[in-house]
Amino acid sequence: MTSDPRGDNGVTPAPPEQSLGATLRRAASAVALVAAVAWAWEGTGFELGRVGGSLAPLTEFLGRMIPPDLSTLEVAMKSTVETLQIAVFGTFLAVVFSIPPALLAASNLTPPWVHQPVRWLLALVRGIPLLLLALMFVAAIGLGPVPGVLALAVHSIGMLAKFYADAFESARRGPIEALDSAGANWHQRVRYGVLTQVAPDLARDTLFRFELNLRESLVLGLVGAGGIGFYIQLYIRSFQYQRVATLTLVILMIVVLVEQGSVAIRRRLR
Repeated sequence: MTSDPRGDNGVTPAPPEQSLGATLRRAASAVALVAAVAWAWEGTGFELGRVGGSLAPLTEFLGRMIPPDLSTLEVAMKSTVETLQIAVFGTFLAVVFSIPPALLAASNLTPPWVHQPVRWLLALVRGIPLLLLALMFVAAIGLGPVPGVLALAVHSIGMLAKFYADAFESARRGPIEALDSAGANWHQRVRYGVLTQVAPDLARDTLFRFELNLRESLVLGLVGAGGIGFYIQLYIRSFQYQRVATLTLVILMIVVLVEQGSVAIRRRLR
């Protein structure tokens, strides 16, 4: 038996009137959004006519890339493997060094005087541009994939540690309180009360960061940090656009394969 949404007299009650304050807040939010977009439009000098006029030069540029130069396919594959290695090892280092600060940044595991400064520090790390980190490590270590690995690792720690900390905080209090009542120490609370609950979330966050690292590692070569990006900028500077097309096709293939594999893994984690 379903309840009648109408009142006792058979008349559907009118919805409650919205308060004047709520209406004014929504109107102010809309005005602020329009003002922000207008401010950004004006500041960037965006012009539809200018964008439309760029189609002809863009078409000419793409035409120089056809047909792809398959003679550089071997170089493309080797540099792609190096890019994958940079992304995999950089992500591995980030995971290893993200867990300790993530545990310290979780509000349900540490007092405020511990987790708040750690979160501030992680925010500062996230604010450092990846290319700046790559340039710093290239200047300190030299050219090659090692600066790329370190740049990805440091840049990833700021994000992964935050994601991990958020996952730790989302753990249900019941199992943790049960362990506390049984006299468990801090390590046991983390191992049996938190990690067992949030392990799928940690895996999903790690996969997401790996996908992002793979894409970001493609541009690290622009500053000499190894990978396929190094050859892209090399061929562009020498106007060998057909070779650039081959590298681009290989990149697209690898990105699609990694994306499909990541989607399959995430489905199994649900």
